[in-house]
Amino acid sequence: MTYSVAVSGASGYAGGEILRLLAAHPDMEIRTVTAHSNAGQPLVDHQPHLRSLAHLTLQDTTPEILAGHDIVFLALPHGQSGQYTDALGDVPLVIDAGADHRLTSASAWDAFYGGDFHEPWTYGVPELLIDGVKQREHLRGATRIAAPGCNASTVSLSLAPGVASGVIDPSDIVSVLAVGPSGAGKSLKTNLLGSEILGTANPYAVGGTHRHIPEIRQALAAASGVESDGIRISFTPVLVPMSRGILATSTAPIVDGATDAQIRDAWQSAYGDETFVQLLPEGRFPRTADVLGANTALIGLAIDRAANRVTVVTAVDNLVKGTAGAAVQSMNIALGLPEARALSVNGVAP
Repeated sequence: MTYSVAVSGASGYAGGEILRLLAAHPDMEIRTVTAHSNAGQPLVDHQPHLRSLAHLTLQDTTPEILAGHDIVFLALPHGQSGQYTDALGDVPLVIDAGADHRLTSASAWDAFYGGDFHEPWTYGVPELLIDGVKQREHLRGATRIAAPGCNASTVSLSLAPGVASGVIDPSDIVSVLAVGPSGAGKSLKTNLLGSEILGTANPYAVGGTHRHIPEIRQALAAASGVESDGIRISFTPVLVPMSRGILATSTAPIVDGATDAQIRDAWQSAYGDETFVQLLPEGRFPRTADVLGANTALIGLAIDRAANRVTVVTAVDNLVKGTAGAAVQSMNIALGLPEARALSVNGVAP
């Protein structure tokens, strides 16, 4: 069976990455691409690397144009997807790459986003531990999927095994992330200009203000069975001069009595059989270069007994495993297709 697909926000980074992956998917036919200010222009003018899709023209983003497809991807800025989702009730599968359907708490949405709160959809991180099972079990047959925030899924995948197994204390988590500016989208912003980020590292959303914090707390609470109030995290992202990538360094206290073997086994048991989330051998740590263009999260684990903390270093491509790859992987699961179809574990080097 071939599925017809529409992608909104197709002129942006997330939309472009979704299209790049779908273009290589044998079961998908990309029929419609939409945008706002760029409507009426050739897609290839905005995504010149997508040569196989040069025949497509960007159309207006309206419910009428998006309807009538088997699958719709919404790659819109936060707060904009919700206005379309109610009108797409007849579309068999809708996947939102924005934040509108990620959070289960209306108060958390109000505190970090504001505006209308929309119902939560099935969270699109298949490898995440939720109530003792992997999230992919909840994705099977799903019709509405919320793709994750890239920083949020990276930190959640980093720490969920330790929280779920009870070997780390989730009330004192510290995460510092080096991130590429493509995660902020394609809209022109002065702080993202090349002259502003080249040769420097710039912290932002410091002091508990980043919008992905409630998403992390929600995921780790679901992994551990504790209330989200019991998940406390100091989260600091830092823009660095690379177009893609996240390198997340997360630490948490070791629970009394947890042995080194038990700690490492928590992550090995969680990810030992996974294709796209891989625990590196002891003493090895990932680079963002190792996952460029891949749907892979590479994890390095260190046990710091002097500080009595576990340190987890995780590298992902924010546009692939962090967003578009997670969306396509979740789509494959929902449709009963091979989970890895059109997705690669291999990065691009140098």
